[in-house]
Amino acid sequence: MQGKKNYQEKLFLNFQLSDRVPKDNFYRRLKELLDLSFVRKKTIQYYGTEGQKSIDPEVFFKLMLIGYIENLNSDRKIIENASMRMDMLFFIGYDIDEELPWHSTLSRTRKLYGEDLFLSVFRKVLSLCIEKGMVNGRRQAIDSAYVKANASMKSIVRKEMLNSSQHYLDELSENAEEDNSLPKRKKKPTMSNKDWTSPSDPDSRISKKKHKPLQLNYNAQISVDTDSHVICGAMADFADKRDAQSLPDIVEQVTDSLAKEGIPVREVLADTNYSSGDALRYLEQKNIGGFIPSFGLYAPTRDGFTYFPNGDYYICSQGVKLPFKKISARKDNFRKVYWSSKAACKSCPNKINCIGMAGFKTLEDTTDKPFYDRMHIRAISEKGKRMKILRSATVEPVLGTLLDFVGMRKVYTKGIDLANKHVLMAATAYNIKKLMRFKSETSIAAIAEIARIEVQNVVLLYYRLILKVFSFKKSATLPVCNLI
Repeated sequence: MQGKKNYQEKLFLNFQLSDRVPKDNFYRRLKELLDLSFVRKKTIQYYGTEGQKSIDPEVFFKLMLIGYIENLNSDRKIIENASMRMDMLFFIGYDIDEELPWHSTLSRTRKLYGEDLFLSVFRKVLSLCIEKGMVNGRRQAIDSAYVKANASMKSIVRKEMLNSSQHYLDELSENAEEDNSLPKRKKKPTMSNKDWTSPSDPDSRISKKKHKPLQLNYNAQISVDTDSHVICGAMADFADKRDAQSLPDIVEQVTDSLAKEGIPVREVLADTNYSSGDALRYLEQKNIGGFIPSFGLYAPTRDGFTYFPNGDYYICSQGVKLPFKKISARKDNFRKVYWSSKAACKSCPNKINCIGMAGFKTLEDTTDKPFYDRMHIRAISEKGKRMKILRSATVEPVLGTLLDFVGMRKVYTKGIDLANKHVLMAATAYNIKKLMRFKSETSIAAIAEIARIEVQNVVLLYYRLILKVFSFKKSATLPVCNLI
């Protein structure tokens, strides 16, 4: 007989979320694992003693985590999804008949709280990963990725136009006086952060990915543990900064976070974008071994010239000496200058090929050359080649996951501070996912022991079969099989 369900709402209902959410549910297990009660104490400074109560700080961060875990790109979608999911309601501590906060409350609270609070939540989850034995921490792989800003290239204007209204009026007047009788070919303006900015998000920067159009971005810096792929550091920086300029900041964050857990950082793996004199000097000062390929302009040797570090001079293939003469400054770049004497080069048979019509030979080296030389030796070593492969296999998949599945691809707020919070929360959600999937070492060891015993039993059975088939005499010596 065909059944028919007639729905009729009840006036009174005995219902408990705890009975409806399965024990193995993701958010139920996360609720039991993650204690965020510490954020209440840290957020007291943001509130007064009177007026209407705001959102519970713990609820706020749990809703933020839901957004990144579920890859939701707006506060409105976070509230909509949480209101329709019993497990999410149970996770944030709301009953089915309780009204959730307005989505605008999430936006206001995100702006209210400082970056240090978001970093504290990130470190809380990182500490849980360390407690589970997931993090070695001593070797870090670092890389970056552009995060699209919440601003369009159509919004950019010249900085001078923002600074001077009179200039804008003068430009309008000039355009009006132009002869428009003949069509003129418009010259495409060069888009640079020096001359252009976005009034809607001044902290965003014009940047470009390979084979991609120009867009306004931030730059996310990520540091990943090479053993477990757990993120140990995350931050946002300006997109027009070189990665090498951001290296000390991201390494400092990682070393501070892991130092609280008693874990020292010993090695850093990065690509050639992180190579600079300041970056390499920083790593040596911190006693951190780096494996960073040198940038394209660096040359460990010079064809036809031999460097003698003890005397700090070069000698060419013809035996002419080029001693150190002075240090020249070019912007922030300091270079050591070496040159020969005119008398020594005057009668050289290779003069035309070497210096042409010049009177003497000049060579320049960066003052940071010793740092580059030491890094170059490590990078081209056998270990350095392995570290290069390990870096790409570690951090690049993590960045891909953050961009495609944890909502980091675009920041839907404005300003560098909020972009930094965005990157930190995406990294936190990523670590939570890894934490929830992780099986303890005890469980893995138990499985391995069971497998070993089963293999042992199979081998013993195999030997018994051999004994029966070939009917070995009692005096026969059997081979010994060490199975342990």
